[in-house]
Amino acid sequence: MSKRLMVAVALSTALASAPVQAETLRDAVEAAYLGNPTLAAARARQDGLAETPEQARAAGRITAAADGAAGYDRFDYDRGAGGTVSASLPIWTGGRVSSRLRAAEGDVAAGEEGLRDAEAALLTQVIGVYAELLYDQQAVDIGKADIALLDHQVAEAQARYRLGKATRTDVAQLEAQRASAGATLAAAQATLETATANYRAVVGQDPGPLAPPPALGPMPATLEQARADALAANPLYQQSLRAADAAGARIQEARAGSAPTVSVGGGYGYDVRLGGVGAGSSLRAANLGLSLHIPILTGGLVASQVRQAQATQRATVFDAAAAGREATRSTDAAWAALAGARAQMAANQAGVDAANLALGGVRAEYGFDLRSTLDILVADESLRSAQLALARNRSDTIIAQAALLRATGHLDLDAIPNG
Repeated sequence: MSKRLMVAVALSTALASAPVQAETLRDAVEAAYLGNPTLAAARARQDGLAETPEQARAAGRITAAADGAAGYDRFDYDRGAGGTVSASLPIWTGGRVSSRLRAAEGDVAAGEEGLRDAEAALLTQVIGVYAELLYDQQAVDIGKADIALLDHQVAEAQARYRLGKATRTDVAQLEAQRASAGATLAAAQATLETATANYRAVVGQDPGPLAPPPALGPMPATLEQARADALAANPLYQQSLRAADAAGARIQEARAGSAPTVSVGGGYGYDVRLGGVGAGSSLRAANLGLSLHIPILTGGLVASQVRQAQATQRATVFDAAAAGREATRSTDAAWAALAGARAQMAANQAGVDAANLALGGVRAEYGFDLRSTLDILVADESLRSAQLALARNRSDTIIAQAALLRATGHLDLDAIPNG
């Protein structure tokens, strides 16, 4: 193998290998999970929402209160104080508490699905910025490797020119290609800085060299399985179903506004005179009884609230149907994107292998005056384009995998493999 071919193979191998102690996708995801403020806010909102069932239950539990008072009458120099303790326990609420509890539990369930979607959205963002940054890092590496090859080729052409085996035009063509490669590298480095800023904003830390991530998964085996998974686990679709359940419970809650309520209550009071006539005397009283409340006329309020709740419930049912269609559509789109990326992968890898072999062969033949400078320029450009296409394809593949997992409701921390 010639020295020039060995250099090309070594550079290609260096580009394909992962850097030592490179940052992995799992590292980025875990960092984002710990420090992303958007996800932290979503978790805090869900914690607050999780308290609503307990508040609904409280309406059916015993309540107690204590009151006290003291006073002074300056006309008859009378002073006194008193206190009361009272308690009340609902016995029958006409379904108000149970329906309110079901609605609150539906809200919590919908919120949990919303939080799951927020986590999936964050993972999608992390995977997206990771894939873009990885591509930009590889583009810079490819540009540097291309410049190294061209520097070597320019030096060789200059040596051949001094020996009379090449023309000044040959040298100028290679120098122009070298200058163009330098401009391309500068643009790639600027793009890399932008990608680094995007990564920092999402992950919350500066990136190091990134390792190519392994495949996410597990992935659905067929499109039919992917569609079934989407209808069973897509968080936005499940959230809309839970919201419809909560809206149905609120219809019953509204109807309960016309139902009677029964409660048992009691109290104990104590008053004492501290001065004036009858100083030192006291009065004690206790009571216990049932309370019945029957709404007779509500001015149409309850009927209006029922109609409002029914309209809201119909809207949530339609929203759920639309969310189901969107889940299927996004699954189909992600499946098609992933299938296309996988089909391109083999072709792009074959293109890199062929372009690398072609460049090595052209450069070797150039040394024996069997190839022109133009042949070298074309082969070099073909290799660089093939390497960039393969790097882009790898990034697109991981993004498509994430999109399919999110659409089917399986994009979570478990879908991100270690390493």
